[in-house]
Amino acid sequence: MAKTKPGKKDLDSYTIKGTNKVVKPGDCVLMRPSDSDKPPYVARVEKIEADHRNNVKVRVRWYYRPEESIGGRRQFHGAKELFLSDHYDVQSAHTIEGKCTVHSFKNYTKLENVGAEDYFCRFEYKAATGGFTPDRVAVFHPSCMGMTIEEAKKLEHFLCSDCSSDDDAKKALHTFPVSPSLEVKVEPKRRKR
Repeated sequence: MAKTKPGKKDLDSYTIKGTNKVVKPGDCVLMRPSDSDKPPYVARVEKIEADHRNNVKVRVRWYYRPEESIGGRRQFHGAKELFLSDHYDVQSAHTIEGKCTVHSFKNYTKLENVGAEDYFCRFEYKAATGGFTPDRVAVFHPSCMGMTIEEAKKLEHFLCSDCSSDDDAKKALHTFPVSPSLEVKVEPKRRKR
């Protein structure tokens, strides 16, 4: 963990104002946007600290929604999909509205009931370049394979008969590039509060 600046102290937790919900480093949170027409931002809390006047700040690592990324939302992005970015920021803890859970894609597909605070992440996103890791995603439609969605959820891995060989050319036919081919600089969209 990074050293704390003089006059500041690291905190183990923070109780969200007006609630009894406790946030700790590593937790995912919903943060109030400056534009109330937008959905809350999602971030992972990296560090919590207070200054000598007990003003609490959180260092966060932002998640981006597909529509907030270069290239925008693509047809294979899920409605509750987020990208863990390399964009870090320090915000007032008072902007935290609540807690949420960001699952791996595999765990998300196994949820019995997806709640309003459940999201999933399968990519890391480089905010400055629009690049993704991994930079390709395999896509298949269970119904095209004669499977139900429930049967597909039980699969650990899926390789169709065309891809079961090591032929990379065939594999490429069943994957979609994720990263845009543009070299565009993106301005940070979140302002310090």
